Amino acid sequence: MMSEISYHQQQYIRHQKREKKLVLFLRIFILLFFLVLWEISARTGLIDSFIFSSPVMIWHSFCSMCRDGSIFPHLSVTITETLVSFLFVVVLGAGMAVLLWTCPRLAKITEPYLVVLNSLPKSALAPLLIVWLGANERTIVVAGMSVAIFGSVINLHSGFCQADPEKLKLIETLGGHKKEKLLKIVLPSSVPLILSVMKVNIGLCLVGVIIGEFIGGREGLGYMIIYGSQVFKLDWLLMSICILCIIAVLLYAIISLIEKWYLKKTG
Repeated sequence: MMSEISYHQQQYIRHQKREKKLVLFLRIFILLFFLVLWEISARTGLIDSFIFSSPVMIWHSFCSMCRDGSIFPHLSVTITETLVSFLFVVVLGAGMAVLLWTCPRLAKITEPYLVVLNSLPKSALAPLLIVWLGANERTIVVAGMSVAIFGSVINLHSGFCQADPEKLKLIETLGGHKKEKLLKIVLPSSVPLILSVMKVNIGLCLVGVIIGEFIGGREGLGYMIIYGSQVFKLDWLLMSICILCIIAVLLYAIISLIEKWYLKKTG
């Protein structure tokens, strides 16, 4: 019986490994197929290489900007602004969610306003932020925060309110107050939710930063996209978009690794 169970377990593990390898292979294959098709279409004239560029032309532009060092200030500015706005979103979002959890009446009052603010198109707010705060890095950081902060508060507050009621009742029976409930039950049980929200917010902050750089930036990948479209350097535009995709994937992967490490440690 034990050997039979062990055999089926081994079969299941092999199946899971094959599934992971297949998924990874298909992901890489689709990307390579797209790049090869794009390059062939540009070289054979199926698409206009001046308008759509090509992977080789984008790569040459990237290498050229790396050699003269002109790409690195734009990269560092965008990454720094994204990380700063993300840090503020994490701290302020969690803090505001805790405040709403401790004050249910305040949560009921502010709920419709949070929903409305979260639903607003943030690209429409960016020009106002430029007028109010000026065209500087602070405004771009605020633009990055504006995309993620309200959804973060709503999701975290909803997660806090779903903490195990029996455990909360036990704390209350033992003479504990909201502080004990928060520190011993609500926050520990909500760590997976917080990490999951962080994975979403890192991408949203990047989007908000790029929106801010579109309008008020003098450096950064968003500025390069706008500048490239204005002077018809479409290689720069598409190169910046590709770099943004890579940055988004890397930032998401870092938080995913932190999440896996935590779940493995606690599980």
